[in-house]
Amino acid sequence: MSTISISAPAVIPARTATGAATRLRLTTRGRRLLVALAALPLAAGIGFAAIGGGSALASGESVERATFDTVTVMPGDTLWAIAEEIAPAEDPRIVISEIEKLNAMGGGSLQVGQQLAIPGQYAN
Repeated sequence: MSTISISAPAVIPARTATGAATRLRLTTRGRRLLVALAALPLAAGIGFAAIGGGSALASGESVERATFDTVTVMPGDTLWAIAEEIAPAEDPRIVISEIEKLNAMGGGSLQVGQQLAIPGQYAN
């Protein structure tokens, strides 16, 4: 005698030759939608920047102008001597610091004939 067994077929997921599942394929319409969704936050940021970015420029407030006088450097002049001459009651170190800031000086070297801007509070 012979026996016959009947079994239901098993469901096997589709696999490629390497054993990985099939990859997702996007249509042209799907790619456009994906790009549009990715660009939406960027467009919103640009819109907010365009709307709110110009408020500081249109404030209408007047700006105080800086006033200064100039001094011509003579032979033998130093920043210390110039600071004592233009502001005898002030600490020369503070005056020298302000002169260096106003003239964007990296060091304390002076050239004969150089024009130095003097802050307005020390101008005569």
